[in-house]
Amino acid sequence: MGRTREAGCVAAGMVIGAGACYCVYRLTWKKDEDEKIWDDDDYNENDEDDVDDDKSSDTTKMETEKGAKINVVVGGRAKPQDDSKAKAQVGSGLKSSPGVKKEAHVEPQSGGGLEAKAKALFSTLKEQASVKGGRCNRVGTISGNRTLAPSLPCPGGRGSCNPTRNGARTGSRGRGKSKGKARSKSTKTQAASWPVRKGKFNFPYKIDDILSAPDLQKVLNILERTNDPFIQEVALVTLGNNAAYSFNQNAIRELGGVPIIAKLIKTKDPIIREKTYNALNNLSVNAENQGKIKTYISQVCDDTMICRLDSAVQMAGLRLLTNMTVTNHYQHLLSYSFPDFFALLFLGNHFTKIQIMKLIINFTENPAMTRELVSCKVPSELISLFNKEWDREILLNILTLFENINDNIKSEGLASSRKEFSRSSLFFLFKESGVCVKKIKALANHNDLVVKVKVLKVLTKL
Repeated sequence: MGRTREAGCVAAGMVIGAGACYCVYRLTWKKDEDEKIWDDDDYNENDEDDVDDDKSSDTTKMETEKGAKINVVVGGRAKPQDDSKAKAQVGSGLKSSPGVKKEAHVEPQSGGGLEAKAKALFSTLKEQASVKGGRCNRVGTISGNRTLAPSLPCPGGRGSCNPTRNGARTGSRGRGKSKGKARSKSTKTQAASWPVRKGKFNFPYKIDDILSAPDLQKVLNILERTNDPFIQEVALVTLGNNAAYSFNQNAIRELGGVPIIAKLIKTKDPIIREKTYNALNNLSVNAENQGKIKTYISQVCDDTMICRLDSAVQMAGLRLLTNMTVTNHYQHLLSYSFPDFFALLFLGNHFTKIQIMKLIINFTENPAMTRELVSCKVPSELISLFNKEWDREILLNILTLFENINDNIKSEGLASSRKEFSRSSLFFLFKESGVCVKKIKALANHNDLVVKVKVLKVLTKL
C-alpha cells in the first residue's frame, strides 16, 4: 500500500511539472498577435543599448524553453521528478529574465495549483513588459533646424514650448555590433549646423502666456545671460508675443529690454535674427520704442539687403523697416538705401515685392524725401510691374507709388529742374520717358474693377 501511494505521488508530481512547463511555453511564445505585450515598433524606438538587452533576454528565454522541454522528456521516460523540483525549474526560468522583481517569483502559500501558478507567471511577464516599455521613452535632442509650433496673430509666431524632434536615431540594428559588448552613448554623433542641446529645457513660462512686469524681467535676464540658441529663440518668441500688447510694450522698454533684444541682431544664426526682428517689430508700434530702436535701424537695413534673397530673415527685417518709416522722424536714416530697395523690388518674389512697395510708399508720403527718392538709380525693368499679368495687390501698390511720386514732383516744383536728373533715375522713368504713362493707360481695360478705378484716378492727375 505504501509503494502504491508513493507511485501516485510521483505521477502527480510529473503531471504538475509538465503543466507548469507547458504554461511557460504557452505564455511566453505561443500567444496570439493581438495579445502581444510589445511589438516590433516599440523595439525600433529603443536605443542600441536596449537592443543588446533584448537580445540577451531572448537568448535566456530560448535556453529556459529548451531546458523545460528536456526536463519533461527526462521526467516522462526515465527519471521522474517531484513537485518541488518542477517548482524550482519554473522559478529559475523566471529569474533568468532581466528586470524582474524578486517578489514576483514567490509561490502562493495557499490555494496552489496550476491556475495560481499561471496567474503568477502572467503577472511577472506583464511586469517585464512595463519595464521594457519604460525604457522606450526618450527625450529628443534639439539640433540645427529648431521649430516651434506656430500660432499668434503677430509676426513672432507662438505655440507650445516643446520642441519637435527633427533628428533620426543614429543607431541601427544591422550595424554589425557584437552581442556581448554595449557601445557607450558618448560615441554617438549627431549632425547639427548649430550647437546641440541634449535633454529637455524647462522654460519658466509658456510661450503664449501674457506675463507681468516681474516675469518679463526674468525672461530678459535669461536672454541676457544665456548663449544657448534654443533658449534665446524661446525667450525672443515669448517677448515678441508679449510685445503685441500695448501695456507690455511700455513695460519691456522700461525694463531695458530693447538693447537686450537688439544685441542679438549681430548673431550668425538666421533663426535668432528672425525672432529678434519680429520682437523689435512688435515693439516698434509704440512711438517711444521707436526712439530706442532707431539706433539699430541702419544695422537692420544693411543686414536685410545682404541676407539671402526672399528669406524669412529678409522679410522680418523689411517688416521692421516698414514700421519704423510709418512716421517721418527716421526716414532720413535710410535714404542711402534707396537704390537697394528698388533693386530688391525687381529681384524679389511676390511677397518681397509687396513688402518693398509698402516700404517705398512710406517714403513717397513724405514730400521732403521726394528729391532723394526720384534722383536714385533704378533698373529699367521696373516698368514691367505695370503689366496686367500681375495680381491686384501688386498693381494697386505700384499705381499708388506712381501717384504719390507724381503728386510730390508737382508740389515740390521738380518738373522745372529735370536737367539735374540722369536718364537712369526714377524721375526719368516715371516722368520723362512716357513709357510709364502708356503702361498705365493699357490697364484701363483691366478685368478687376478696383484696378480700373485706381487707373482712372491716376490718369486724371496727369
